Amino acid sequence: MIKFLIRRILLGIMIVFFGALIVYTVIRFLPTSFVESQARMRATNIPGAPKYQDLLAQLNALYGMDKSILAGYLAWAGNAVKGQFGDSWLYGGTVIAKFKDVIWYSIVLNSITLFVELIVCIPLGILAARKQYSKTDYFVTVFALFGLSMPSFFLATLLKYIFSINLGWLDLYGIVGRYYEQLNTWGKIADMGSHMIMPVITLAMVSIGGLMRYTRTNMLEVLNSDYIRTARAKGLSERIVINRHAFRNTLIPLVTYMSYLLPSMFVGSMITETLFQIPGIGYISFNAIVAGDIPFTMFYAVFIILLTQISLIVADIMYAVVDPRVRIN
Repeated sequence: MIKFLIRRILLGIMIVFFGALIVYTVIRFLPTSFVESQARMRATNIPGAPKYQDLLAQLNALYGMDKSILAGYLAWAGNAVKGQFGDSWLYGGTVIAKFKDVIWYSIVLNSITLFVELIVCIPLGILAARKQYSKTDYFVTVFALFGLSMPSFFLATLLKYIFSINLGWLDLYGIVGRYYEQLNTWGKIADMGSHMIMPVITLAMVSIGGLMRYTRTNMLEVLNSDYIRTARAKGLSERIVINRHAFRNTLIPLVTYMSYLLPSMFVGSMITETLFQIPGIGYISFNAIVAGDIPFTMFYAVFIILLTQISLIVADIMYAVVDPRVRIN
């Protein structure tokens, strides 16, 4: 196991390195350039400022944009290894400081979403498998397909139209209301919680269908196994057969599926956070990408790649926890 983990970690480091290089190369070829927009703005709005071309050359030299792609990336990677990701061109201050300010919004939002997904998808998926081809199974299947086929931007717009515009129950966007500072502690919690309702529903519905169908499919495969028929033939109750024998083996493929939920929890949900203007890492990174903020965009991209590799390593370890045969082999 130790040798396996060492190989996986080394492979993960290589993937992060070359993945970041690809992202850096793509960013350098983007049509939007924060440096160009800043040079143009200073040359136009500041009296007595140098010409646009002179300012552009100065800013390119300042931000290392006058180097080749490989030289610029190696310079960035050398600082990144030391934990120095530079200053955000768009927001000002260090990238790490801005990240710390906004990451908790994404963690809370995606943690609540993950909890909702697990308590809804797994029980419904198991129920649909136990009652295959019944009305319950058809209802769960239709509900799952509805979630799979519903784009997040359309669902978010629909929820806004119903609950904000027509009913007036919830605010259109934001994480807190206009009277947030005047509320007591419980009032602030309730106010923030009400602003989380529509984003959580949007994120949950997007992922709920896949996890539900995945649970149902794997549960059906397990229920048709020989050892399940043997357990029933011994006279064990259906509850014991499902909970002790079938459910644990159903978790094995679910570990892989749920391992990809870790990156989404920490990197935020860019589309949903942007639509509801929640100041999480997804919304902040979207604005940075649009503005051509290379330091923040690079940090965000590397953070996603790194978390993905960590989640896959955790999934491999969880296999050994869930299935003893993995440890034997």
